[in-house]
Amino acid sequence: MEKTMWGYCRVSSTEQNLDRQIVAMQQAGIPQRNILCDKASGKNFDRKNWNLLVGTKETAPLLRRGDLLVVLSLDRLGRNYSEIHQQWRYITSEIGADIKVLDMPLLDTSQSSQNLDNRFIADLVLQILSYTAEKERANIHKRQEQGIEIAKNKGVKFGRPAKGFPENWGKVYGKWKNGDITAVSAMQETGLTKPTFYRLVKKYEADRML
Repeated sequence: MEKTMWGYCRVSSTEQNLDRQIVAMQQAGIPQRNILCDKASGKNFDRKNWNLLVGTKETAPLLRRGDLLVVLSLDRLGRNYSEIHQQWRYITSEIGADIKVLDMPLLDTSQSSQNLDNRFIADLVLQILSYTAEKERANIHKRQEQGIEIAKNKGVKFGRPAKGFPENWGKVYGKWKNGDITAVSAMQETGLTKPTFYRLVKKYEADRML
C-alpha cells in the first residue's frame, strides 16, 4: 500500500497565524489537501482536525498503517506530557503510522523503526521534550497568577473599568437638568448608555453634595 504523508499544524487561538507551519509542510512535500490545521489549546487533544487524523470511537482515522504524520515541532502536537505520550504510542503502535518532527530530526520514527538504538534515543528525546513542553505551560500559568497577585496587591483592578465622565458632561448635564433637552438627547450627546448615564448622574450629584 502506498504511504500517504499528512501534515498537522496547530496554534492556540484564532488570532494566531498558521502560515509558517503550512509553508513548512509544503516544503516537506505534503500536498495542501493533506495538511490539517487546528486553532485550539495544546492542553489536550480534543480538537476537530486532530480527531479526523487519529479517529474517534465513532470514526475511523485518516492515518493508516505505513503513513507518515509530519509536524513542525513537538509543541504543535500539544503541551500535556502524558497525553503527548499516549497519542504518540497510539499512532506508532496501534495505527502503525510514523511521526516526524521537522525541527527535531531525532524524532522521526520512519528513520528509527528499524534500529533499536535509534528508537530508544527517539523515545528518550520524546520524554524529555514533552516533559519540557508541559513544564513550560505550567510555568507560564504560574507566572500569570503571580503577576495578577502582585498587581492586585498594588491596587490594580481587573475587569471592565467603570465608565468615567465624558468631557462634555457638565454642559450636557446642565442642559438636561434645566429641562432644555431630554435624557435621551443627553445620552446621545455624551455617548452613554441609559444605565451608565443615570449612574453618573447619581455619582455627580452625590459628589456635589460633599
